[in-house]
Amino acid sequence: MDDANPQENPQKESSPPTFQEAAAYWIKLGFISFGGPAGQIAMMQTECVDKRNWLSQGAFLRGLNYAMILPGPEAQQLAAYIGWRLHGVLGAVFAGTMFVLPGAILMIALAWIAAAHGDNSLVSAIFHGIKPVVVAIVIGAVWRIGKKTCRGVAAVTLAAAAFAALQFAGIPFPLVVLAAGLAGIALARVAPGALQAGHGHGAPADNDTATGKHTGLARFWRITAVFAALWAIPCAAFVLILGPDPFLDVVKLFTTAAFVTFGGAYAVLPYVADAGVNTYGWLSGAEMINGLALAETTPGPLILVTVFVGFFAGFTGGGAMLGTLSAILTAYVTFLPSLYFIISGAPYVERIQRFAWARDALSAITAAVVGVILSLAVFLGRAAFVTADGGVDWVSVAAALIAFVLLATNKLGIPALVGLGAVFGLALSFI
Repeated sequence: MDDANPQENPQKESSPPTFQEAAAYWIKLGFISFGGPAGQIAMMQTECVDKRNWLSQGAFLRGLNYAMILPGPEAQQLAAYIGWRLHGVLGAVFAGTMFVLPGAILMIALAWIAAAHGDNSLVSAIFHGIKPVVVAIVIGAVWRIGKKTCRGVAAVTLAAAAFAALQFAGIPFPLVVLAAGLAGIALARVAPGALQAGHGHGAPADNDTATGKHTGLARFWRITAVFAALWAIPCAAFVLILGPDPFLDVVKLFTTAAFVTFGGAYAVLPYVADAGVNTYGWLSGAEMINGLALAETTPGPLILVTVFVGFFAGFTGGGAMLGTLSAILTAYVTFLPSLYFIISGAPYVERIQRFAWARDALSAITAAVVGVILSLAVFLGRAAFVTADGGVDWVSVAAALIAFVLLATNKLGIPALVGLGAVFGLALSFI
């Protein structure tokens, strides 16, 4: 998933930067972190390890491995881990927050444009052209991740079972994740190696004392209590002061999503999309595609699409102000758990990665995620290709096929492809 060199960097870590120096880098990264997790991780590898020597290659890879077994956006969690190693809890909070804050603010502004002006003929034309591109991007994710993970019968079976569970049986996404993890642990006992697909990276030990400090359980439970309060108090304030609708549902949906986002944002999007569109009626399937397109072209992790959905949750019943407050609450409950996982677990990184059951569970979940993303492609495909009278928009189907070929052959990157889709939509409107 990343471009890091798995060999240990022979250089030792240099003197740690001042907090102001590190803060300047984290702010900059928040504005330029385009390109998805692979690009974002490569940026941190280049700056923090290769150029600045703020931490060793082994420490970087241990942090990356840890982030990959956690739910939530791994690039943001890696940034928080590096921040923790450099400046403790304050460094983790600042790095993790700045990684998502610029993108979250931009996403709220774009969500307002989509919600308030989406029926404008020009804006509508742009979004219409983007829809088939987004479907192509999701299908590309199925293909890209599937090639890496579905290398055997067991992995293919898990992917197919996950797709069937979501598409036909209506099993909730959190249960699919849980079942896949348990299946991976069980399968590893009866058929060791059946799911091995090269997850994670080796990270040889170095003279690293940072991961061994303050590892008592008292610290873990103290931090857990603090984060529980940080979650409960603001959420209760929103509900009590502004009313339960939509804030109570926002808290329930996006807190749950934050704890089951294994395998990347694409994995949890069917769950969020189904809830936002079908369960709560906050937005339409077409508007969900618009949000995903915007998240693909803004800095920060793709999971920022939840902020788009959260804005619509408030906007639908209360206008722009309620939408903004709802989006802020969504961002808070989505990303707070990521900081909790890093701050509470960072001192235990070495021992956590020795748990074979955790690696086996991750392998199974990653295989199942292929089927989950395929179900997302079907969901979005219905919204993009099926017309109001039940027919098929063959022009959009053809556009999606062309976009997929351009993406699969590396002719265009995702931001350029979305831009091309916008131009395509405008051209169609004039025709």
